[in-house]
Amino acid sequence: MNIKKQIEYWKKSAEHDMDTANSLIKEKKYDWALFLSHLVLEKMLKAIFVKKKKSFPPKTHNLILLMKELGFEVSEDEYDFFEEVNTFNISTRYPDEQLKFYKLCTAEFTLKKFAQIKSKYQWLKKELNQ
Repeated sequence: MNIKKQIEYWKKSAEHDMDTANSLIKEKKYDWALFLSHLVLEKMLKAIFVKKKKSFPPKTHNLILLMKELGFEVSEDEYDFFEEVNTFNISTRYPDEQLKFYKLCTAEFTLKKFAQIKSKYQWLKKELNQ
């Protein structure tokens, strides 16, 4: 496995998804913006995983699991935040959850969560560059 190539793959994919999520916010496609935002954090965690562990990351979408694998210690509030963001991935994939999630994704809710996600994205970028 080419470590640098794998890290670059996850990093570039996260950047692309963040750009797309920003576009979706502008278009008021809030549910899909949050879905992609989850992927942004997931891909950054996977880039960090490859860098630190020198192996392929686990095939999971669970942010908490990835953070535990990496040894990140977070506050209870941060844990709750990442647990909530995990639901953004599930809520858009299953028809019985989609409508509930769509209704939850008001402009106010989405913009608040998106700002938090962007902040976590910047933190993960710093972690990756250390």
